[in-house]
Amino acid sequence: MPAEAIAGSSRTIFINGRFLGRPVTGVERFAGMILREIDAALTPANAERFVVLAPQGVARPDWLRGVGFDNVGSRSGHAWEQTDLWRAGRGGVLVNLCNSGPVLHGRQLTVLHDALVYRHPENFSRAYGTFHRLLGRLLAKRANIATVSDFSRQELSKLLGVPKGRIGLVPNAVDHVFSVEPDVSVLQKIDLETRPFFLFVGSPANNKNLAGAIRAFVALDRPDVAFVMVGGAASTFAKSLLGDLPSNVVSTGRLSDEEIQALYRKAAALVFPSIYEGFGIPPLEAMALSCPVIASDIPPVREVCRDAVIYFDPFHVASITSAMRDVVDGTVDIAAVRERGSARTKDFSWKNSAGRLLAMVDDIDRNGRISEQTDIGILD
Repeated sequence: MPAEAIAGSSRTIFINGRFLGRPVTGVERFAGMILREIDAALTPANAERFVVLAPQGVARPDWLRGVGFDNVGSRSGHAWEQTDLWRAGRGGVLVNLCNSGPVLHGRQLTVLHDALVYRHPENFSRAYGTFHRLLGRLLAKRANIATVSDFSRQELSKLLGVPKGRIGLVPNAVDHVFSVEPDVSVLQKIDLETRPFFLFVGSPANNKNLAGAIRAFVALDRPDVAFVMVGGAASTFAKSLLGDLPSNVVSTGRLSDEEIQALYRKAAALVFPSIYEGFGIPPLEAMALSCPVIASDIPPVREVCRDAVIYFDPFHVASITSAMRDVVDGTVDIAAVRERGSARTKDFSWKNSAGRLLAMVDDIDRNGRISEQTDIGILD
């Protein structure tokens, strides 16, 4: 749905821009790409209806063209959202793209990306978890909510008591990777130019199952192959659980998008061993760049990747090791895996996801709530 389709009302569409002041993780990338697509769809006739509201000190992005931008209030963090953002945006429709929003706003859409804070509370501090579980329940009662996969929609429906049809679906997408030029110098920097390697991209949170993947790699017993972990705390986490790691287990720390893309393009396979996800962006990114994926056989990964990856049981180390061995020994048709992956990622675009979100915003603008959702999964 193009942005001009919601030009029939006089209400302003306010977008919560708090995320623009944070480091880019999966949630912030989702928000940024949706905002870019909304901005690109604007016409002179409706541009003034869209305004990003952000805390003081958050700069207007240089890529934002037609959408308005305003720094409001004096607070920061959740206090800014619950007071300053509510006050500045109460006359229009408010769009929150990153898991939180002001509970007092009566005409808003909030994207809750997953149910992790309920299913894996151990991943969060007590204060953070308590606050976000309460916030999610309050938003479910007062706001319109959406999420990124049918799996997450079912989870949120069960946990928050919202009928599934009242929860919108706005999938993540992957076409952002095609605007990034790979920085191949990272391969020389970490000595990966001539040896095959498995790649892990993500945080070491419990649900990511990094320890299980490393145990599986060690059991593979292939000193000629490396296991590369990309993420700020991955090495410290792994050592604390597993002790001293073999020299072919490599931690890079945080890398740029350009460096990560070079690793995707060179890796023997991305390893995605999560036991719980709301969506799972790394497999989609890897498939778009012709990197084979071996991944957990869990519902959200099945929903996103379908037959385009090699599956394993994340609860059994031997199953992960077997999938790794199939890749390095060439006992699977890697060319076919790459082909299926490339075909699947063509179904995902940020433009289409932004269109789905704008259709919900139009419903809220006209009727105060989103229409009954009838789709049963991602891109059915």
